[in-house]
Amino acid sequence: MSNAYLADAAKRLAQAFIVILLAYVLTFVVVSILPGDPITNVLRDPQNGFSEDEIKAIIAAQGLDQPIPVQLWTSLSHFVIGDFGLSMRSSRPVATLIAEVLPSTLILASAAFAIALLLAMTIAYGTQFIPKQLGQGLLRGFPSFFLSVPNFVIGLMLIHVFGFQLGLFRVIAPNSFWATFFAAVALGIPVSARIAEVLIANLDKESEQEYAAVARGRGLTQMRLFAKHLLKPSSLPVVTVIALAIGELLGGSLITETVFGRTGIGSLVQRSVSTQDLPVLQAVVSLAAVVFVLVNLIADLVYPLLDPRVKLVDGPRERPSTADDSATAKSAAVTS
Repeated sequence: MSNAYLADAAKRLAQAFIVILLAYVLTFVVVSILPGDPITNVLRDPQNGFSEDEIKAIIAAQGLDQPIPVQLWTSLSHFVIGDFGLSMRSSRPVATLIAEVLPSTLILASAAFAIALLLAMTIAYGTQFIPKQLGQGLLRGFPSFFLSVPNFVIGLMLIHVFGFQLGLFRVIAPNSFWATFFAAVALGIPVSARIAEVLIANLDKESEQEYAAVARGRGLTQMRLFAKHLLKPSSLPVVTVIALAIGELLGGSLITETVFGRTGIGSLVQRSVSTQDLPVLQAVVSLAAVVFVLVNLIADLVYPLLDPRVKLVDGPRERPSTADDSATAKSAAVTS
């Protein structure tokens, strides 16, 4: 790695750290500082049944009797070390509540991500090598159709067909293999659309380059041409899309878990919203911001390592011209 790359990586890491801090401060402001003091309002709600002595004890334990800057510093310093405070409802550590449901969400998101990649690559491959008269145009319309259907609608349809009609899984067993699989399908289909759109556009561009014609002239099969020469250069822009898709997976998992009745971050958020458990909500929102920023940072730093033609500089990324791309790729195809 060059010194320029390391310097730029350090700069981007510092920027990501600042973004995370600002996201946490904004969340803290929304939850704790806006007029009306929502935490105190929740405690004084007659339906919650807290006495004045209990309210004072909770306020003292939460540090709500301290000045706002002190509250922010204390909250932020605890957040950095993984201490998210106590739940206002159960008095249990928020970190423990999140740790109990996080594995289920990670399993769902990982499975949905794998399904999205597989589906996107399948659609993209079909658009390049299936003749137009055999349905190529239909395949090209799939991404737009997938984007137009919300994942909760897909989930309800899958539950009706495969749960109630075919009996492949039981709704009362949402963590079974087939229930998890179809929940991942419902979550992965919309995500696959964005990946497929970018992949198809880049495959169309790369397939028109001179090196692709040279490879075809050498007698390469369509599968070998796709796997050896077209897929890699076409997949590089997908790295950025995948990083953005992480946010969609995080948001979509909350809805999908609710539709399929899974116990995960989604159910925790839903329960926290209904009971106004603000410390839990603040922790979940802040962690989501951290994950989103870090994933995009990793994608930003990995991209130039995957494609040496991309250089990280103080300004925008620099890429060689299309002619240079074509000549370089053509040489690789001829010499391989």
